[in-house]
Amino acid sequence: MASNLIIIRGNSGSGKTTIAKSLQHHLGHGTLVVPQDVVRRDMLKVHDREGNLSIELIRQIAEYGKGRCKFVIVEGILNESRYGDMLKNLIQFYDQKAFTYYFDLTFEETVSRHHSRAKKNEFGEDSLRTWWHPKDYLGVAGETLLTNDMSQEDILKLILKQLQK
Repeated sequence: MASNLIIIRGNSGSGKTTIAKSLQHHLGHGTLVVPQDVVRRDMLKVHDREGNLSIELIRQIAEYGKGRCKFVIVEGILNESRYGDMLKNLIQFYDQKAFTYYFDLTFEETVSRHHSRAKKNEFGEDSLRTWWHPKDYLGVAGETLLTNDMSQEDILKLILKQLQK
């Protein structure tokens, strides 16, 4: 089975998980989603630091999907400084059959989106500001920037259209 890797990155509260879940729903059974938050916080309970255990486990889970799942979606903040090498290696592992997206939003838009989600009471604007890393591009060929003016529906349509090519 030919597999496609989809990488969805961006700051906290930008809409990554929502898009990943929507994609999984549209792409159907056997679509593997690898959420950084679940691997790092729920499965391993490690802090997001250089060399943390989640980096290797995310890679291993994503590699497991190649040849078994038509689509493998890796999503999370996935800072380039910590996760960049692993993500670039995954792109190579998938023989360049990878689609990379980055939520390139303003801080104000990220705060606005955060206030519309269920987790809005878990942390606030001060935490978002502490975690904020603008323009954290992966710098790979074909990286698509998702901007303030794009709705979740626009983003979903864009990704689904690119996957059909």
